[in-house]
Amino acid sequence: MVGLKEELLKSIWHAFTALDLDRSGKVSKSQLKVLSHNLCTVLNVPHDPVALEEHFRDDDEGPVSNQGYMPYLNKFILEKVQGNFDKVEFNRMCWTLCAKKNLSKSPLLISDEDAFKVWVLFNFLSEDKYPLIIVPEEIEYLLKKLTEAMGAGWQQEQFDHYKIALNTSREGLSAWELIDLIGSGQFSKGMDRQTVSMAINEVFNELILDVLKQGYMLKKGHKRKNWMERWFVLKPNIISYYVSEDLKDKKGDIILDGNCCVEALPDKDGKKCLFLIKCLDKSFEISASDKKKKQEWIQAIQTTVNLLRVGSPPPHKEARQKRKELRQKLLAEHEELERQMKELQTANENKQKELETVRKQLEAAAARAAEEEKKRLQTQVELQDRFSLELEREKMVRQKMEEQVAQKSSELEQYLQRVRELEEMYKQLQGALEDEKQARQDEETVRKLQARLLEEESAKRAELEKWHLQQQQTIQMTEAEKQELENQRMIKEQALQVAMQQLKQLELERKEALEQYEEVKKKLETAANNTKSWKDKVAHHEGLIRLIEPGSKNPHLITNWGPAAFTEAELEQRQKSWKGKKATSE
Repeated sequence: MVGLKEELLKSIWHAFTALDLDRSGKVSKSQLKVLSHNLCTVLNVPHDPVALEEHFRDDDEGPVSNQGYMPYLNKFILEKVQGNFDKVEFNRMCWTLCAKKNLSKSPLLISDEDAFKVWVLFNFLSEDKYPLIIVPEEIEYLLKKLTEAMGAGWQQEQFDHYKIALNTSREGLSAWELIDLIGSGQFSKGMDRQTVSMAINEVFNELILDVLKQGYMLKKGHKRKNWMERWFVLKPNIISYYVSEDLKDKKGDIILDGNCCVEALPDKDGKKCLFLIKCLDKSFEISASDKKKKQEWIQAIQTTVNLLRVGSPPPHKEARQKRKELRQKLLAEHEELERQMKELQTANENKQKELETVRKQLEAAAARAAEEEKKRLQTQVELQDRFSLELEREKMVRQKMEEQVAQKSSELEQYLQRVRELEEMYKQLQGALEDEKQARQDEETVRKLQARLLEEESAKRAELEKWHLQQQQTIQMTEAEKQELENQRMIKEQALQVAMQQLKQLELERKEALEQYEEVKKKLETAANNTKSWKDKVAHHEGLIRLIEPGSKNPHLITNWGPAAFTEAELEQRQKSWKGKKATSE
């Protein structure tokens, strides 16, 4: 009854919306009263004059004034409908109320009767929402049925162009737009009015009147046993037969149920293409015009009986319900897809914001790193310049020392004889020289420690530069790996901090070594002073005699780390290392 109520509401909606409005913009109660009376008449619903007068009072206190027309329509009319009414008469009453006001005034290729049938087909195929429209899928279904009934070929490409133009402007067509579309002949070109009218009538009979098949056949009488031509009409639960196809003189019905069956019979008594319909109380012998019609009727009747056995609706109603369910499913999937797209878009926007934040942080980190690198390079250049100046100064000092050594060598040859005479005094000086030697050994130990610390410091600086290059390469990686690389960079920065701490520790150790070196230097100066005191004594006694100090015959190098801190080979090795670092930084 729910489906019947929805079908009735569609026709009533057309009639209701066609009523005239008063000055306040509402439908007058007198028109609603007349509409209700007519509905009760065509739907075979008992009249309730008391309820009718109560709901449609002239004052503004009645139920219709306060609650609207729908509560009365549902309670006193639609809920009382039993289904024992003429659907065509009901639809024609609603059509009469709305057609004059809404039907196009332009000439159409179909008659008013055909327009009425198209209107009823619209109500059957339209969506269950108001205002009523028929979607493009149902328009295509109806036009295909009409084209098939006219015996013409379906123009899919033409309809696709029409569908595209329709979808760009609206969701579907109203009943009157559908009538204009079919009446314009856009999809029935080359067909005359009679062919179009017959096609509309055939589709109307199938979809609205539930006519599954119809046609002339011979029927054998039960009493006289004679054969008479009758017009048979097959519906979902009954076969009616008439004198002619105008359906005015009905001769009988064959009630169908799940117990009925149909079977082919051999030719007899000069009759061909025979088949038998068996029911519980009667059997009917029928003769078709040819074998094809016989097979079609047997198949149609058997299909109808099978549907009755399983309780399924007629094929066209079941197909309509499946199309609606499919559209609802597609709509739900489309809505779900839109929801997911919105969620993805929101997540993408959030991800973009996060990536932008990370990018800004990386840019800031890169800027800080570049600034630190710039400062480091500047400091390195300054140190290199300073080291170059000290190296030049050391070269000049070494050259002077070499000249002095050459001069002293010549003096040594002159005073070699007098040195022999001073051997006794030299033995006395041996103790002081042993002290000086021990001081030089201590100095050599400190120098080696200082060299080791400098090498470790250089290795740490190289490792820091390597980490810095790796950090620059990490910054240039793709945005998809930025988060992971950021974590690695943090780990490397922690390692860098540890290395810096180690470097500071090495600096402290180097300072301690320098302090030890100063102490050793002081001891050496003390020993040198002692030696000098002895030299003064010797000079006082011997005049021009000069003491020869023990040590290496090779010329000593004096650097900013002290005398004899480096050999000449070590100094050349360090010069190559500084030049290599300078070329790398440039």
